[in-house]
Amino acid sequence: MNRINLSPAATPPSVTTETLTGSEILIRSLIAEGVNTLFGYPGGAIMPVFDALYDHKEEIKHILVRHEQGALHAAQGYARVSEKVGVALVTSGPGATNAITGITDAMMDSTPLVVISGQVASSLLGTDAFQEADVIGVTQPITKWVYQVRRAEDIAWAVSRAFHIAASGRPGPVVLDIAKDAQINKCAYSYQKTTFLRSYQPVPEVEEDQIRMAAALINSAKKPLALVGQGVLLGRAEEELREFLEKAGIPFGSTILGLSAMPTDHHLNCGMLGMHGNVAPNIKTNECDVLIAIGMRFDDRVTGDLKTYARQAKVIHFDIDLAEINKNVKCTVKVVGDAKKTLPLVTAQLDKQSHSEWLSEFKPYEQKEYDCIIRNELYPEKGEIKMGEVVNKITEATHNNAICVTDVGQHQMMSTRYFKYNQSRSMVTSGGLGTMGFGLPAGIGAKYGAPDRTVCIFAGDGGLQMTIQEFGTIMEYGVDVKIILLNNNYLGMVRQWQELFFDERYSETHLKNPDFVKIADAYNIRGRKVTLREELDDAIDEMLEHKGAYLLEVVVETKGMVYPMIPSGGCVTNIMLGNGYTL
Repeated sequence: MNRINLSPAATPPSVTTETLTGSEILIRSLIAEGVNTLFGYPGGAIMPVFDALYDHKEEIKHILVRHEQGALHAAQGYARVSEKVGVALVTSGPGATNAITGITDAMMDSTPLVVISGQVASSLLGTDAFQEADVIGVTQPITKWVYQVRRAEDIAWAVSRAFHIAASGRPGPVVLDIAKDAQINKCAYSYQKTTFLRSYQPVPEVEEDQIRMAAALINSAKKPLALVGQGVLLGRAEEELREFLEKAGIPFGSTILGLSAMPTDHHLNCGMLGMHGNVAPNIKTNECDVLIAIGMRFDDRVTGDLKTYARQAKVIHFDIDLAEINKNVKCTVKVVGDAKKTLPLVTAQLDKQSHSEWLSEFKPYEQKEYDCIIRNELYPEKGEIKMGEVVNKITEATHNNAICVTDVGQHQMMSTRYFKYNQSRSMVTSGGLGTMGFGLPAGIGAKYGAPDRTVCIFAGDGGLQMTIQEFGTIMEYGVDVKIILLNNNYLGMVRQWQELFFDERYSETHLKNPDFVKIADAYNIRGRKVTLREELDDAIDEMLEHKGAYLLEVVVETKGMVYPMIPSGGCVTNIMLGNGYTL
């Protein structure tokens, strides 16, 4: 991602209205940007801002999390489902450094955030003062823009630019580090939204010749395959994508973050790409003649070994970020720009096609995967409860309309494989960074971002305990989230790798766990533990009918495996089906 460098010189708007403290200016600036919800945790260096916030409770709802990492993940979940910029407010020193994981996660997954950290007074900068940390130095590599505000006069200026940069082009996190004296001092205030920065071009100009070349290549293709990434959702280009795919009859697979851009049951949807993705789109990646990547970055979990990836195909890459073009996979045609604009331009030049013979080639692989893996995972007749079985029952019980939020691990792969979607922006997960502990706070944020939708949080016993303190946030605000704990008493994904690649040497992956239902009860969260398959349907109904937060702990098979699986760094066609099955 291209990062932003702006001159530190600040020029406040020329029109003044009132003389206010920097803290009051900050709150009014957030309100001017449409912020009505933020997530944070107070401390000494940010106390003046929280004091100003006290007078604006009707305009901005502040959600007091129990750890700064939780604030960041909650802001991420909020941003991902609401199409707004998520905002987090933390103090200096450990408050800011506790936010680093969430900032990095947001950078990797292109999530628009504005993170405001308090800082010691400007006269103390560089003196190793109490709770001072070099926030600029630490966050510069993991943000689109970071700026330290040392004067009250610069706060409105900085906030305006921060929101513009975070939300425009390829989104990402921005950090404003505000010195305490800037929060306290007074100056004249007025606010001017930023719509243009001379040094910043978030959306490249569309090249008409590339549009023509892309359309011609697609029209001549006999076996086209599209790869749908999160850029479609970030660009709000779902309808444009549908028209593009349907006109040309192009089958597609989705990255994890691209899931829900199109309905699961769309006739051209061939499933998920990548290491634990569906067999057909992975196999056909190395058989297609034209590969069309739309808003995705060719992550290694999707491509496997680049030396063997789609070598036979001509590649068309749609992306808003020039830095992604030819970074991992060399393209034949680059279509740079906003997908909401570029897709219709190409669609207008496409021939109407069906590619029915090509589509029929996917069916045998789909049937093979169903017979070898899916049937037993979703509809087992005996044995321990399976993760996929639970996910499938819940998506069916919510009529495929819920938001699926996941933590990271085996349950994440099972959730992304088997949860189904009718609506856009229905999958919230940590993709690029793979952050354990993401799920619970992100689910809280997602509920605030989409209060009228059911939010189902799938977590493992390892990841849940990394941010389990956020049960306190759920209790305090009565957040109606449904938490599904798929408990196998292992760090399951690491254990799976140990079984496959480390001779079953299960080093430090078995977990001795607490009574999660009792812990939930201590936070006034209703809970139930299920160990028998016969209890599962009733427990799911009880969870969904309950008004308020609910923890459903399901004891699943201890040593379950996520298949299919492409070994790390392997060819996308080197697919393990498990249980002795082969392609």
